[in-house]
Amino acid sequence: MEREILISPEDIRKRVKDLAAKISSDYGGKEPILVGILNGVVFFFSDLVRELTIPVKIDFIRAASYGSQMTSSGTVKISKDVEISVQGKPVLLIEDIVDTGSTLAHIIDNIRNKGADSVKVCAFIDKTERRTKAVPIHYRGFEIEEGFLVGYGLDYNEQYRDLPGIYVLK
Repeated sequence: MEREILISPEDIRKRVKDLAAKISSDYGGKEPILVGILNGVVFFFSDLVRELTIPVKIDFIRAASYGSQMTSSGTVKISKDVEISVQGKPVLLIEDIVDTGSTLAHIIDNIRNKGADSVKVCAFIDKTERRTKAVPIHYRGFEIEEGFLVGYGLDYNEQYRDLPGIYVLK
């Protein structure tokens, strides 16, 4: 498949540093729990955490939507939940890409139901073209209207995750 660069590795590094500075400032004096939403978030998550100047705890969550190959059942199931207690703690969900918003909305509810003091979202890419569920995004790397994106953790059939930039598949 042909691909075209959309966001360079240099632009990614600069934006990650900017996000980390803002998060560090906003959470100064607190120790938030950063929860990465697997799988695509691993590159963004690790780069972001290394740029933070505040103490944090980290954990991961994985959610899957089940249904036929052509349509989603609309049911979201947590297949790997957070393992450290979020009760009374500020939680920052770290997501690679927000698309429809359905899975993220379910994860936000899941974390709130566990008694988190606050739940905020940091999304590397806010992709608005297919949004069906309004979700708050407090920290946004890049806003992209449309296109099938790969690289920097984003994949097509488990390929292209290792690309250092963000590309549009043609």
